[in-house]
Amino acid sequence: MTAKRSGKFTVATFNVNSVRSRLDVLLPWIGNHLPDVLCLQEIKVETDKFPLEPFKAAGYECAVFGEKSYNGVAILSRGPLADVRRGLDDGKEKSEPARLIRATVRGVAVVNTYVPQGHEPDSDKFRYKLEWLERLRRFFEREYAPDAKVLWCGDMNIAPTPIDIHDPKGLLGHVGFRPEVWKALGEVTAWGFEDVFRRHRPEPGWYSYYDYRAKDPVKKKTGWRVDHIYCTAPLARLCTDSWIDVNTRLAEKPSDHCPVLAEFEL
Repeated sequence: MTAKRSGKFTVATFNVNSVRSRLDVLLPWIGNHLPDVLCLQEIKVETDKFPLEPFKAAGYECAVFGEKSYNGVAILSRGPLADVRRGLDDGKEKSEPARLIRATVRGVAVVNTYVPQGHEPDSDKFRYKLEWLERLRRFFEREYAPDAKVLWCGDMNIAPTPIDIHDPKGLLGHVGFRPEVWKALGEVTAWGFEDVFRRHRPEPGWYSYYDYRAKDPVKKKTGWRVDHIYCTAPLARLCTDSWIDVNTRLAEKPSDHCPVLAEFEL
């Protein structure tokens, strides 16, 4: 394992597309990068079947909210996890899909989400995506304050600007790249969040998702930036760097997503 620099607090978000299928990629990556907090999406396993032991052996506590075959989120931390809660907790759904988990680490409120994809623009699933984001805005209003240290990360299934997608003209209208989702995401971020990746990487060409069906997508840069780390102002001011580990997409049997990282001086 490489040693961490003292005084740094590193957070990573990674849609692993099945945590059990990706252990051979994920565990070496953790050993090399040693993030203080790692937020996983699409773990695709029930909470009680999550592979806790290899992560505990690597020095991580785990908070998990899973379900069979779909969705699922987890927060892994090298320090104690406090105030762990699962779901939007607004009473809107009898059986809450495993899309949100939160915890407090070193005084930072960490909210990890897997936003619905949306399927097709005229589908009930797309309407559910927009509704879910509306509920998320109310969740932040209800549970937190913009002047506190809050970090929201995950797979948002939205490319928020034209530089976040390789073909903005050809893909305009996709459920992850159209006015309705930009507005919905903007309503959440307007609560008090900054996209800290863009604080440090304002240039185009950075992507966190590369479709399995595309040929040589990393080499050809045919990707999307849909995985994000947002912070409130008190935390964003402490962010010293943010980047995407594209090399992970080139591993054997990779996820179709790459880890996104942010480093803070806490």
